[in-house]
Amino acid sequence: TSGASSNSDSSTAVESMEDNPDGGCHIYRYGYYRTAISVVEGILEVNIIQMTSIQRTESQAENSLVDFVVTCQGSLPTDVCTVVSDPTCQVSKSMVCDPVSVADECLLTIRRAFGEPGTYCINITLGDDTSQALASALISVNGGKST
Repeated sequence: TSGASSNSDSSTAVESMEDNPDGGCHIYRYGYYRTAISVVEGILEVNIIQMTSIQRTESQAENSLVDFVVTCQGSLPTDVCTVVSDPTCQVSKSMVCDPVSVADECLLTIRRAFGEPGTYCINITLGDDTSQALASALISVNGGKST
């Protein structure tokens, strides 16, 4: 519950307090409380529908670029974060977050650079003020080519 009691009855009081193992305490209150709850539609689902390696010239070969085409359902995202991890998805190597502007349909192209060939776990998170949704993929980057 949140907010103060709208009832002026003095019977609304702290009934008991007890210690908690994590160092805090619980306060139990009994009485009448009033609050407003807003139900909002969030981002319900994210899908990576395509991954495309960007061909670069020999002089630009220091980073491999991959475009990820992403769709979502529900409300439209305001930001996108990409976490690049090792193939087990346990050790994060980099994280990039960017604001996005999506008009009517949730269809995004996200370009990310990979510094060296290898296999990576990619987590793409779309978010707005009230929700987040995640899609993951395993990608193999081979010096300018990706699968």
